[in-house]
Amino acid sequence: MKLVRYGDVGSEKAGLIDKQGRIRQLVDIVDDITPEALHPKNLDQILAADPEKLPIVMTEQRIGACITHFQKFLAIGLNYTDHAEETGAKAPSEPIVFSKQLNCVVGPNDDVLLPRGSVKSDWEVELGVVIGKQAKYIKEGQALDYVAGYCTVNDISEREYQIERQGQWTKGKSCDTFGPIGPWLVTKDEVKDPQNLRLWLDLNGKSMQDGSTKDMIFGVEEIVAYVSKFMTLMPGDLICTGTPAGVGLGKKPQIFLKAGDVMTLGVKGLGDQRQKVVADPEA
Repeated sequence: MKLVRYGDVGSEKAGLIDKQGRIRQLVDIVDDITPEALHPKNLDQILAADPEKLPIVMTEQRIGACITHFQKFLAIGLNYTDHAEETGAKAPSEPIVFSKQLNCVVGPNDDVLLPRGSVKSDWEVELGVVIGKQAKYIKEGQALDYVAGYCTVNDISEREYQIERQGQWTKGKSCDTFGPIGPWLVTKDEVKDPQNLRLWLDLNGKSMQDGSTKDMIFGVEEIVAYVSKFMTLMPGDLICTGTPAGVGLGKKPQIFLKAGDVMTLGVKGLGDQRQKVVADPEA
């Protein structure tokens, strides 16, 4: 099932996408797509709903981030060999884990704001994994039992802040609007193999990234089990799993985002995003 949040910022409602691509209201079952909604008991109730019997949303709506009020937005760095190579880094021997702060979360088609002083803002299309139930010290073979679904993520990164300004990566990853997620949270029953999904990203209509999750160094099962050794994963927690080659940092010459640019991107079966880059009015 493709779950969606629609409506103005701060007033989103829960819906699902029917076979014709229309939004159907879920408000009689659940108010919003929150961690509580992803509890197996509640998610089973949503999955049991007959979309054809739910009211159609008749007017055009903004699509919001596909989940809200979750606790952690985690990410895995350098998880594709070709991406590590293009950045001049060595492929890691175990997953590199970092955080994106929740202020960065926006809808899949919302504007991306260039922060004050940004000179090296960059793109990264990624597969997002949404946790469905509490996970701690889980075994790799059991990891997918703890997954509620998947989504498209653009892990936008300010490379100067991330790499050249001392400290860890978080400050280059957490600027406002640097975490577009969605359009849908696709439940795991619709994703037969998370290690066989095409990812792509175009900038101003020109292909920048075109890869596959089959090329991950660490797959979804290994990532979820690994992270659960260091922190308790909670329902709704989002892990983006790395990006293939083609980021601006790796281009020769390098290319970085500027006001007026348009990014379009997607992951097979999980929906597409489109973001216009604008100067932050507060910058």
